[in-house]
Amino acid sequence: MRVTICAVGRLRSGPERELVDDYLLRFDRTGRSLGLGPATVTEVEAKTGGMGAEAALLSRAVPQGAVLCCLDERGETMASPAFASLLGRWRDEGRDAAFVIGGADGIDPELRGRAQKLLSFGAMVWPHMLVRVMLAEQLYRAATILAGGPYHRA
Repeated sequence: MRVTICAVGRLRSGPERELVDDYLLRFDRTGRSLGLGPATVTEVEAKTGGMGAEAALLSRAVPQGAVLCCLDERGETMASPAFASLLGRWRDEGRDAAFVIGGADGIDPELRGRAQKLLSFGAMVWPHMLVRVMLAEQLYRAATILAGGPYHRA
């Protein structure tokens, strides 16, 4: 199961980039034997055109046939074991997953409406660069849960 993070904006070098890279490397290493990964990040940047232009670029970044999951404040909140179970189910169905993270204004309603899953990291709004870190960590946590590892303490 390949995982693609499709995100608006370029993540420059710094602590956020280091965390995303570290957690995705951990996800790839832990998930490989479970049929999870690799995980890649595709960054898009629309200089003009707002959410509509961003949505067009994000749509092109989603791999054909992948489950479309948008990170959105209106989405479902999930406990980490439930998220791990969801990833495991998509893997078992032979599906790849694309997680879409919008820009500062969010995700265009048309793109959000096409998503098979809307996922929220809580009622608070998070900066889209931090959402990348949080998603990468949850992917790694999900892999460790599915592997029966000690990282997640329930």
